Amino acid sequence: MTTTITKPRIQSIDLLKGLVMVIMALDHTRDYFHYSAFMFDPNDLAQTTLPIFFTRFITNFCAPAFSFLAGLSVFIIGKRKLPAQLSIFLIKRGLWLVFVELIIVNFAWKFDIHFTGVGLQTIWQLGISMVVLAGLIHLPKTIVLIFSVVIIFGHNVLDAIHFEGNYLWAILHERQFFEYTAGHYFGTIYPLLPWVAVMPLGYCLGSLYDAGFDTKKRKKILNVLGTASLAVFFLLIAINKYGDPLPWVNYGFNTKTLMGIFKVSKYPPSLLYLLITLGCTFIFLANAEKLKGKVVNFFCVFGRVPFFYYILHIYLIHILAAFVAYYTGFGWQALVMKKFITGVDGLKGYGFNLITVYAIWVLVIILLYPLCKKFDSYKQAHKEKWWLSYL
Repeated sequence: MTTTITKPRIQSIDLLKGLVMVIMALDHTRDYFHYSAFMFDPNDLAQTTLPIFFTRFITNFCAPAFSFLAGLSVFIIGKRKLPAQLSIFLIKRGLWLVFVELIIVNFAWKFDIHFTGVGLQTIWQLGISMVVLAGLIHLPKTIVLIFSVVIIFGHNVLDAIHFEGNYLWAILHERQFFEYTAGHYFGTIYPLLPWVAVMPLGYCLGSLYDAGFDTKKRKKILNVLGTASLAVFFLLIAINKYGDPLPWVNYGFNTKTLMGIFKVSKYPPSLLYLLITLGCTFIFLANAEKLKGKVVNFFCVFGRVPFFYYILHIYLIHILAAFVAYYTGFGWQALVMKKFITGVDGLKGYGFNLITVYAIWVLVIILLYPLCKKFDSYKQAHKEKWWLSYL
């Protein structure tokens, strides 16, 4: 009998993955259960409140952090594979994620068997980013880093360019909706720029987690990167000329101004959006390596099975919402939708206050934990099963 020695997982990475997964569920719970979700955008400063705004704002950290960590994980996986093998793996997994987005995830959001509206969202961009990274890994890391930095810092130059009805441009850099056949449409919710640069950035910084890399040096580098990112964020806020297609407005010394400063564009993510989210990601990674205990272990379970968790949490939230709609007089059929739930006019008046939304969110996490823990144990015990790497 031979024993395979594998490098233990880096707990701080699993911890951050788990945290962003759990926080992400809060945003989706708010979509399906908060009464104001059917009335106004939480970023609409004319109508939102500070608790609603920051409930939405904290979930901004999820997609950038996970994209970055996915790139970092690719570097770690790549230490055990030849470049050609890694490229093939990334292409296959990337295309699999695109399929999952189009079919499994889109059905989960709406329960519409006719797929009237299809959104290209975060799983789609992760998939395409993997395909792009499959090619980039064959280039010198300096070139990959330049590619990432130029796109992240420079893509907002494209904000003034609009090609209405142009599929390619919408997929690259502009959120648009297209009717591709009568009564059926798709939306480029997550245009690829600058998302395809975030994962390669994580790949470039993956070397910080080499086995022989000094932990104190890693902590210092990540803290410097995080602090510098936040400093540039506030510098650009002060200049208020570049970094986001919608400059913030000074309403005086009040909460509206505070919300305006942090109202950063997500579709596509602006430079300001990525600076504050990735900046906090770097600082968390720098200072989380020594965290231990039951709470850390709890979040790490979700971080080790993020894809499994992601699929389950959408279906669970949607099913719970259907039950609530049925028992509150709206009918479960109201949750079989052609639009995303917040755009369904018939659901105005449905939902609960924010405190109840938080309670439902906690319930969702409690219900998902044993399933994720069991699947995590299965993955750990069956590392030889190749198909588990796609889940």
